[in-house]
Amino acid sequence: MTYNDVSKSDRLAFRRFLLSGAFLGALTATPGLAAEQPTVAPVAVAAAADAADAEAGGEIFVTARRREEDAQDVPIALSVVSADSLEKTGNFTLGQVQQLVPSLQVFSFNPRNTNVNIRGLGSNVALTNDGLENGVGFYVDNVYYGRPGQSQFDLVDLQQIEVLRGPQGTLFGKNTTAGAINITTREPSFDPDFFGEVTLGTYGYHQVRASVSAPLVADKVAFRLSVADTHRDGFLTNLHDGSKAQDYDNFSVRGQLLVKPTDTLSVKIIGDYSHQKQHFALNIPVNYFSTYDNGVTIANNFLARVGRAGYTPLPVDPFARNGDSDGHYQAFMKGYGVSSQVDWDLGPAALTSITAYRWWDWDPANDGDSTGLPVITKAQQANRQRQFSQEIRLASTGSNTIDYVVGAYYFWQIVRGYGASAYGSAAANWNFPPPGVAGATDPVIANAALNGFEARSTSTPETKSYALFGQATWNISDSLSFTGGLRYTHEKKNGAYDQYWYAGNDLSGLTAAQATAARAIRTRFNPVTSYTVGLTDNSVSGLATLSWKVTQDVLLYGSYSRGNKSGGLNLTVLPAGATAEVEPETVDSFEVGLKSQFFDKKLTFNAAGFWTEVSDYQTAITVIPASGPVIQYISNIPKVRSRGLEADLSYAPSKWISFSASGSYIETTYRNYTNAPNAQEHNPVVTPGDPTSGPTQDLSGVQLGGVPKFTYTLGVDVAQPLTEWEGRGVEIYGHADFSHRTGFNTSSTNSRYADVPGYGLLNARIGLRVDDGLWDVSLWARNLTDKNYFQALSPGAFGLVTGTIGDPRTIGVTLRTKL
Repeated sequence: MTYNDVSKSDRLAFRRFLLSGAFLGALTATPGLAAEQPTVAPVAVAAAADAADAEAGGEIFVTARRREEDAQDVPIALSVVSADSLEKTGNFTLGQVQQLVPSLQVFSFNPRNTNVNIRGLGSNVALTNDGLENGVGFYVDNVYYGRPGQSQFDLVDLQQIEVLRGPQGTLFGKNTTAGAINITTREPSFDPDFFGEVTLGTYGYHQVRASVSAPLVADKVAFRLSVADTHRDGFLTNLHDGSKAQDYDNFSVRGQLLVKPTDTLSVKIIGDYSHQKQHFALNIPVNYFSTYDNGVTIANNFLARVGRAGYTPLPVDPFARNGDSDGHYQAFMKGYGVSSQVDWDLGPAALTSITAYRWWDWDPANDGDSTGLPVITKAQQANRQRQFSQEIRLASTGSNTIDYVVGAYYFWQIVRGYGASAYGSAAANWNFPPPGVAGATDPVIANAALNGFEARSTSTPETKSYALFGQATWNISDSLSFTGGLRYTHEKKNGAYDQYWYAGNDLSGLTAAQATAARAIRTRFNPVTSYTVGLTDNSVSGLATLSWKVTQDVLLYGSYSRGNKSGGLNLTVLPAGATAEVEPETVDSFEVGLKSQFFDKKLTFNAAGFWTEVSDYQTAITVIPASGPVIQYISNIPKVRSRGLEADLSYAPSKWISFSASGSYIETTYRNYTNAPNAQEHNPVVTPGDPTSGPTQDLSGVQLGGVPKFTYTLGVDVAQPLTEWEGRGVEIYGHADFSHRTGFNTSSTNSRYADVPGYGLLNARIGLRVDDGLWDVSLWARNLTDKNYFQALSPGAFGLVTGTIGDPRTIGVTLRTKL
C-alpha cells in the first residue's frame, strides 16, 4: 500500500494524528511535568485494547468506568487481554499474562507471597505481611479479592482481562493506588454452547478445560458450568530424597445461574471452588560469599557453618535445578466463594447490586535453612481469610450531556494467621560457634534451648471499610468531555498478635544459670509476646480528566488522580524502633495519553506518559540476622516516584495476519530513603574510611526492587485457508510472542547479589483448525529457546544466596472443540 492508495479522509486523519502527537509532546514538556527530568526523558507504555484480536473494524468493549464502552473511547491507560489472546498463547495464570502486558509485573515466591506491580508500584519484592494491603486491586466479575494469593489459581473460562494503570480509587476503590486488574468471565448463554480442551505436554503436563452453557427456561433462566484441571511435574529435584519440586496441581470449577424474569431485570448467581497443591519452595543455591565487600570476614558465615557441621553444600550450578532439603515443604491452598449480581434497568438509569462472600485457606510448609541439615524444620504462616462485600451502583444509561455513576460500598475481611517456627538437632551448632570462637555459646545450653524447640503464633488483622463514591462525565461537545469523580472511604482496622512457646526440651535438668541462659536464647529467637493494635482512617480519592477527540478515531486526554491506601498493622515480632501502626499511603498521579486508530481501525496506536508521586510509601522491610529467624515488618518511606512512557501498537491488515508490539520504560525510585537497611554484602559495623559500612544506607534515587526499567512484547498471528472438509474451511495458523525485560533487583536492600539479569522469552504455536471451531489441534512451545533465567534472587545475611528459577522449555499439543 502506498500513500496515494490511502483515502483522503485517512490522510487527513493521519495529519491530525501527527499534530496530536506534537501536542502530546508539548504537554509532557510542560514545566509541571518536566521538573527533574533527565536529558533523556524516561518512557513507559500504556497498552490499549488488543485490537488484533477483533476483526478488522471491530470494537473491544470494557467496563473500566463501570459501564460498557469502546476501549478506544475510555480516557484511561489500559490493556485488554481477550479470551482469544489467552487461547492463542495458552496462558492460564496471571503470572503468564504479564508476558503480554509490559507494565504488569508479578512475583510469586509462593501464592501467599505474591507481589503484583503496575508501573513499579503496588507492592515490593519482600515477603507478604498479612497486615499490609496490595496497591493493585484484583477483581473477578466485579468482586474484589482481598489477598494476592487468591489471584494465583487458574483463570477459568474468561471473557477478558482489563489491566487498568494508575490510581483507580474513584470507582474501584479499595487499595487501587497503582491500578486494577478487572477480570470478566463468560456469562451463561440462552443459546447452547460447549467448549472443551485437552492438552498434553512435557514434564507430565496435562490439562483439561471445559465449559457448557444452556437455557433451563427459554429466555428466562440459563446456566454455565466451567471446569479446569491442570497438572505438571516439578522442574526441580531435591537431592535429599530424589523428589521433584515446583510442581503444579490445580482444580477449579465455576457455576453460574442467570435469571431474567423481565426484559429489565436480571440476576446472576456465581459459585466457584479451586484448590491448588504445589511442593514449593525448594531453595536453589546460587552463590556463597564469606566476606563483606570491604574484605572483612563475615562472622559465623555460611561456609563456616557447613564446615563445622561436616556438610558439603551443593555446587554453585543453579540451572542444574537441584536443591537439598531434609524438611517437608508445600504450598497448598483453597479458594471458594459465592456472589450475586442484580441489574435493574430503570430506563434513564440502571441499578446494580453486587453481594459476595469469599474464603481463602492457605496451608504451607517450609524448610527454612535451605540445606539438608535439620536446622529450621518449620518456617511457615498458615492463613484462613474470610471476606464479605456489598456494592450498590446507580448509573445513567445511553448517551447524555452528563453521564454518571454513584454508589456505596462495604467491605469486611479477617485474616487469621497461624505461624510456626521449629528447630532441629543441628540448630545449636549452626547458629553458635564452638568455645574459643567469637560468639560462642556453651553447646549444652544451646542444644537444650533449640533442639526440638517450637514457637507458634496467631494474628488476626480485621478490616471494616465503608465508602461513598460518584463519577460524572460532562460531554461538553461531540469532541470534548470532562470527567470528575470523588470517593470517601472510612476504614477501621484492628488486630491482635500472640506468640508463645509450644514445644521444647525440659530445662529442669540444667542449673539455674544454664536454664536462664537457655530461655534467653529462646527469647532471642522467638520471644513470648502479645499485643493488640487498631487504627481508623478517613480518606478522599479523586479524579479529573479532560479528553478531546481530535477526529472520530483519535482521542487525546489528560488526567489527575489522587489515590489512597489505608494504614497497615504490624502483627509480628517488632524490632526496636518499629511501630505497630503504619501510616496510610497517598498517591498523586498525572497522566497524558493518546488513543488512535487508522485505516478502518486496522491500525491501533495508543500511548501514555505518567508522573506519580507517592507519600508515605508502605513497604515490607526484611531484617535477616546472623542468628535467629528473619524479622519482617511494615514501615513507611517518605517519598517514592514513578514516571515514564508506555506505548502499544497493533496492526491487522486482514483477517489472516496481525502484528502487535508494546513496551514501557518506567523509572520508579526512592526519592527520600536515607535510613534503608544496609545490603547484605556491606559490613553492618561502621568501618572508618568505608562509606558503605554501617547498619543503614541511603537508597534515595535508587530504582525500587522488582521493577525492570524497560519491558517490551512483540506478537504475530498468521492464518491461511487450505481446503474444505465436510463443508467447513480448514486453516493452518501460527502464533508467536516474545517478551523481554531488562535487569532488575529483587531485594529491599538493593544488594548486588540480588541483581537479576535481563531476559527474553519466546513462545510459539502452530495448528490446524476448521473455521467454525468444531476442532482445533495445535503444537506449542513455551520458552522455545530454553532460556535460563531467574525470577528472583535472595541473599542472606551470612553469605548464602538462593534463587527462584524460571521455567525451562515446555512443549505440548492441544486439542480444542467448540459446539
